[in-house]
Amino acid sequence: MKGNSRKKTKVGKFKFISVLFSTTLSLFIVGLFGVIFIQAKTLTKIIRENIEIQVFLNKNIDEKQKASIGKMLASKPYVLQKGDSTSLVFISQEEAAASFLEDTGEDFTKFLNDNPLRDSYTIAVAEEFQTSGQINEIVTEIQGMDGVFEVTYMSDLVESINENLLKVSLVMGGFILILIVTVIMLINNTIRLALFSQRFLIRSMQLVGATRGFIRKPFLSRAFFFGALSGVLASAILFGIIEYTKANIDGFAMLQNYELLYVLFGGLVIVGAMLSVFSTLRAVNKYLNMSLDELY
Repeated sequence: MKGNSRKKTKVGKFKFISVLFSTTLSLFIVGLFGVIFIQAKTLTKIIRENIEIQVFLNKNIDEKQKASIGKMLASKPYVLQKGDSTSLVFISQEEAAASFLEDTGEDFTKFLNDNPLRDSYTIAVAEEFQTSGQINEIVTEIQGMDGVFEVTYMSDLVESINENLLKVSLVMGGFILILIVTVIMLINNTIRLALFSQRFLIRSMQLVGATRGFIRKPFLSRAFFFGALSGVLASAILFGIIEYTKANIDGFAMLQNYELLYVLFGGLVIVGAMLSVFSTLRAVNKYLNMSLDELY
């Protein structure tokens, strides 16, 4: 009789396709929420940059005093900095009148024979100074400057933005926490099931005198490779979706922060490798510590 040929089982080798697919899918979902979080953070920054304070100046002050007030405001830490520039805009009363005419179509100077509008500075407030209490302190400080007539800002808008952003942050934080726990359990169970077919090979190596470290090594090295590969695949899929969406949706590019995205992609590779190694180590140790009856 011809003997049946049996395929040799190599230590550390298991059906990696299902593990690779499950790990990649899990990391992709985590990465997707990470991308949403980054874009929400970028959108929040854009919204917060629109929180402005208007500083109206007294009439009949000279240009030197106007410039002095502008320099004083520009030096304050609560004024938003964009690169090397300061978010401080001077609007003359003539410019204000022209803007009013453009918006309403009414030229009030014709029947008033005067321009009642005032020269003003508009400043964007830095994000770390955007609580209602801090803005009130800023308004009080600016109001005390010489040459300043009035300081205004949209207090209702500030409170509404802060309240809504806090609610969104708490909800997203809860979802991400639940998702991370679910992903860890999914990857751990997938790898443990994949190693189930190797339990007798592990016991056989123990019986011939192989050390625990020698048995673990091929499993851990393979787990590290496929975990990192899963992270790379998940990152590549996410990057492709982002670029496709950016090319087809106007304004989507404004939400992209590639510096944080690359950090996220690197994190997916590291997390994929570490979770795979940790789950594999637990599974191998479990089978190393089992009795022969428990293996069956």
